Amino acid sequence: MAATTTSATAAAAFSLPSAPRRVPRRRSLLRAASTAAPPSPDLSIQLSPRPSPPVSANGAATADPPVAAFFARDRAEDLQAEARAMARAAGATVYSPELLASRYGSRPLKVALRAAEVLSKLGAFGLKLLLDERRGDSSSAKRRARAVELRTILTRLGPTFVKIGQGLSTRPDLCPTEYLEELSELQDSLPTFPDEEAFACIERELSFPLDSVYSAISPSPMAAASLGQVYKARLKYSGNLVAVKVQRPGIEDAIGLDFYLLRGLGFLINKYVDIVSSDVVALMDEFARRVFQELNYVQEGQNARRFKKLYADKQDILVPDIFWDYTSAKVLTMEWIEGVKLNQQAAIESQGLKVLDLVNIGIQCSLRQLLEYGYFHADPHPGNILATPEGKLAFLDFGMMSETPEDARVAIIGHVVHLVNRDYEAMARDYYALDFLEPDVDVSPIVPALKNFFDGALNATVSELNFKTIVDGLGAVLYRYPFNVPAYYALILRSLTVLEGLALYADPNFKVLAASYPYFAKRLLTDPNPYLRDALIELLFKDGKFRWNRLENLLVQGRQDREFAAKDALQPVLKLLLGPDGEELRLLVVKEAVRVTEAITIGALIDSYNAAPEFLKPLISNGNPGGTFKLSDVEREQMIELRDRVFRIWGLLRSSDNFDPSLLQPIVQNFDNQVLQEPEARVLGSRVAGGVTQRLAARLLQQLLRTPPVLGSSQLIGSN
Repeated sequence: MAATTTSATAAAAFSLPSAPRRVPRRRSLLRAASTAAPPSPDLSIQLSPRPSPPVSANGAATADPPVAAFFARDRAEDLQAEARAMARAAGATVYSPELLASRYGSRPLKVALRAAEVLSKLGAFGLKLLLDERRGDSSSAKRRARAVELRTILTRLGPTFVKIGQGLSTRPDLCPTEYLEELSELQDSLPTFPDEEAFACIERELSFPLDSVYSAISPSPMAAASLGQVYKARLKYSGNLVAVKVQRPGIEDAIGLDFYLLRGLGFLINKYVDIVSSDVVALMDEFARRVFQELNYVQEGQNARRFKKLYADKQDILVPDIFWDYTSAKVLTMEWIEGVKLNQQAAIESQGLKVLDLVNIGIQCSLRQLLEYGYFHADPHPGNILATPEGKLAFLDFGMMSETPEDARVAIIGHVVHLVNRDYEAMARDYYALDFLEPDVDVSPIVPALKNFFDGALNATVSELNFKTIVDGLGAVLYRYPFNVPAYYALILRSLTVLEGLALYADPNFKVLAASYPYFAKRLLTDPNPYLRDALIELLFKDGKFRWNRLENLLVQGRQDREFAAKDALQPVLKLLLGPDGEELRLLVVKEAVRVTEAITIGALIDSYNAAPEFLKPLISNGNPGGTFKLSDVEREQMIELRDRVFRIWGLLRSSDNFDPSLLQPIVQNFDNQVLQEPEARVLGSRVAGGVTQRLAARLLQQLLRTPPVLGSSQLIGSN
């Protein structure tokens, strides 16, 4: 879909005679054209205009291909062009288990031969690795040789196994460097199929000769992936540079046969492997359904359009436009994007960019995909994500997409909150909302397993965990209990592990959870969803005590998210506080408001006493040289710390770009209205005032009745 580097010079220009129409003969008919316009870089076939109208498959004369709807910038025309593309793709295959059974159930010999091929090649490779280990031969040269061998095996086994290799190529925590480098070739450097077949496919799918559509096209693919190969071309009518992806011939049959075998393997696992509690056949079916959707390029174009609408509103995200009039089930024409793959660190840094900055952009975008809109790119390997010279992150290849159910999105965020609180009972209950467990399953045996794993893993903080640690730990729990992992969850794991793998290229200590904190903080503080509001209250009011340090941390982290709006922070909690269902919260707030008011008041007295002239201090303290109120060292420090933290939080809010203290006026007015309308809220202010009065009166009474102070283990407020 895009170039990984930009060519500095243009290749020689060629002209295509208009007489012979058959594409397979074109390569022998190319000749130099001195009068051709200079081609763009990488476009070495210059196609001459046709003097006669093109001829359709039935021999009838047809009109020239329409100008791309994108170029016309007309939404209605764009929809019409998309409808025409859908009509061209009407015969695309839709996956179903019955489809595989009908195609391969009556061909046992073909199935057996394919199974023997896969087992023999992978088995022989595994045996070689075992012999290397026993001989102690683990040199870099040997690993390189084995990595090349594995890449060759996966390539020869076809696209299904190429996709497995693509996933491994982004996991430096699983594979040695030599394997990573070799397997990364599977992303867009696979063997090509003949250009004549590709050009013939374009003409057949679009029903127009090549030179009626493109004024120039590269003579060979710019990249070759598992399902197709990509050419760079210039549209004849608009002059736009485009990427033209052409599907590999026979790909559908090859993939279908592999999934037929994998489904059979899944049945055996479900029946005989007790440690796997998930329905492996269902997971295979979901994966196969996604791959077959990838084979319909019109569907991929629609995926790209939807992805662009949802996520390309951010200035650092780029999604190519689709040219519908030049797209069909097996040909996809989209905007050409120059960029560098994210695992090419040196090339990225040579442009003045930083890999980790780009990875962070990718993580924030992925979090929006997974947890905000639920529509996500399920195949983000380095060949599908490019860094543009402008510092943007370009997403390509929208064949494999998936969706997270709405209930699961908020449950995932709540799960993180419960993990921070180490509330393992709530974590276990989250699996109902995530569809991991049936409602009648008892989660009580699961709680100790979660506690045993996370108590050992959380030696520091949650942010120090890497994603692989969590996946491995939860995976061990999933295997031991009756979980049924939904298909979308497997694709989420694939997406996040790939992103973490990309980050580990640049920084071996990178933590996905730490990079995700700003997004989680923003959602918790501002999202009106009742589930997230309750999760925030759980986080802040742990064990009946307000955790000001957590609120401060949430604000610090949330401000790092570009979409954080301080004016929206805590609004959902305030609405609950003033509502008819907020009595329990009001009790907690009254208690904390009294504590904060006391800390601010006594803190002000401390500051005033310390700032007073020395000759006035005995008068202020009623002759006591130590101060006004008697407090222990610990109590004094806690009050000052609480006051200072509250002031810092207020400072964080006031220093936010979009925060204005006057924004609180509607809240106050709303509070006044609630006081008049809700009996439960009517006494909230008097509760706070009464509580503060009682606490300060108690302090004053303690001062009046105290015995003369003796300096020792306790300290008098204001003493120097």
